Amino acid sequence: MRVPILEVQNVTMRFGGVVANRNVSFNVEHGAVTALIGPNGAGKTTMFNCITGFYRASEGRIVLNAESGPQDIGNLVTRRITGGSHLVTRAGIARTFQNIRLFKDMSVVENLLVAQHLATTNSLLSGVFRTPAFRKTERDAVDRAYYWLEQVNLVSDANRLAGELPYGRQRRLEIARAMCTGPRLICLDEPAAGLNPSETHDLSDVIQRLCADHDQSVLVIEHDMGLVMRISNHIVVLDHGEVISDGTPEHVGNDPAVVAAYLGVSEEEVTV
Repeated sequence: MRVPILEVQNVTMRFGGVVANRNVSFNVEHGAVTALIGPNGAGKTTMFNCITGFYRASEGRIVLNAESGPQDIGNLVTRRITGGSHLVTRAGIARTFQNIRLFKDMSVVENLLVAQHLATTNSLLSGVFRTPAFRKTERDAVDRAYYWLEQVNLVSDANRLAGELPYGRQRRLEIARAMCTGPRLICLDEPAAGLNPSETHDLSDVIQRLCADHDQSVLVIEHDMGLVMRISNHIVVLDHGEVISDGTPEHVGNDPAVVAAYLGVSEEEVTV
């Protein structure tokens, strides 16, 4: 049995007197899609922000099992204002956002080149004199950008402004940009939000190929339950900040507690 890529251990997140997450524990398996679902206000985005370094959890641990060994994400979140998210990215976690955050006045390929700045080691002088090492780094970055554009079927749009792309293509571009950071875990925040059925189908193909072809680990928040059931290997359900179900899509889909959380069934009707 493989070690999980991410372990969330008894995480609680407080905002003053408000508890957004309480004693949350779950694992994200290597090379699989784990979905984090739940009704509005369940604490999903707060948990995402803890995992990706925008918040520092009040209690508990979030451990990324990277090639260099386990890393406690909480120890990387050192700055109260910025959240230290750049250090989490360097450790190997990338994310997209529910509200698309592309550089819309830059070209598609330029968006992917910017994402690779952490991987470049060029100095000011190497750029001024365009040393062989500088030119090789530039070529490698362009090759990597076009590789991921090909993976998400956007090569034909490489020189268009990112803001000119249809909404569904912008979603796929965000995923390609995240993959250009070389993540061990990619976190997708409601990637199907605002997509039509055709765009959602294309998105599901992209996510499934990340795992099947690239052994990528994926953690996704999503409200489209059709998409969740189609792409997920593992589902974690939050309600009022706590885990109420954790297992395979079949297990979660038949869990009375999940049905109650989504449909508002009274507690008396929930069978144990």
